[in-house]
Amino acid sequence: MVGSAIVRRLESLGYQNIITRTHAELDLNRQAEVEAFFRAEKIDQVYMAAAKVGGIHANNTYPAEFIYENLMVECNLVHTAHNTGIQKLLFLGSSCIYPRLAPQPMQEDALLTGMLEPTNEPYAIAKITGIKLCESYNRQYGRDYRSVMPTNLYGPNDNYHPENSHVIPALLRRFHEAVQSGAHEVIVWGSGKPMREFLHVDDMAAASVYVMELNETTYRAHTQPMLSHINVGSGVDCSIRELTETVARVTGFTGHITFDAGKPDGAPRKLMDVSRLKAMGWQAEIGLEDGLRDAYQWFLENQQQLRG
Repeated sequence: MVGSAIVRRLESLGYQNIITRTHAELDLNRQAEVEAFFRAEKIDQVYMAAAKVGGIHANNTYPAEFIYENLMVECNLVHTAHNTGIQKLLFLGSSCIYPRLAPQPMQEDALLTGMLEPTNEPYAIAKITGIKLCESYNRQYGRDYRSVMPTNLYGPNDNYHPENSHVIPALLRRFHEAVQSGAHEVIVWGSGKPMREFLHVDDMAAASVYVMELNETTYRAHTQPMLSHINVGSGVDCSIRELTETVARVTGFTGHITFDAGKPDGAPRKLMDVSRLKAMGWQAEIGLEDGLRDAYQWFLENQQQLRG
């Protein structure tokens, strides 16, 4: 989802020679393959959008895979970028790097100040490691490796797996299927009370390219060598109940919504402080309902592929 959005953004800005690989074409867990790929293609900058991701169920079910695969991908890409002389790299992290009970909205300096959310701790630790990898190569070798921490993303090419998807694609699919089957009720995990922030992936792509293109003087003026990551979000949150009601409206569901409070909620609130990025000159443009309608349209146009 994120990688394809970044490619779309780069193409819209006139970039050429954009080099991509699918997982089937290049296993980022294997350092020798990564190094051979970098040397053969003579890459000059890297957007690190590859990661193993999923919602609460997936993170709880596969913690070993989430920490191992993400650590391996990050270590292989950052180290190989350095070894092959690549000066510019952008690492994409996650808002889950912050403590479960971090003051809201979460500022960049909340990193490593408290306990992480248990349901996604392995993934969060891997993403924190990615930030520190970039900072370490910057400090020791003078590289220009930057990190952006997106809030919850959604949009075209999202994962609509019935069990392993994030909240927005999971809800869009569930409500769509309820409308198609004529169901009168949809059951949603959790109490509906947690507050979450969401960002359309096209906004995330725009922010990523913006941060990558910032001149080094401006970037350094707003960051610190050991606190260099930048939050990327909309700066606005809503309750899961409000999100669910919006998804119902977008999909045309008019039945009853039941919240199963016996299922985990995750962190009570996750809102990013985006003042650092705003001071650098960028802010989100796509509103939640408009973004959800765009995501749902993509889902409708790609149902056959998703079933396959």
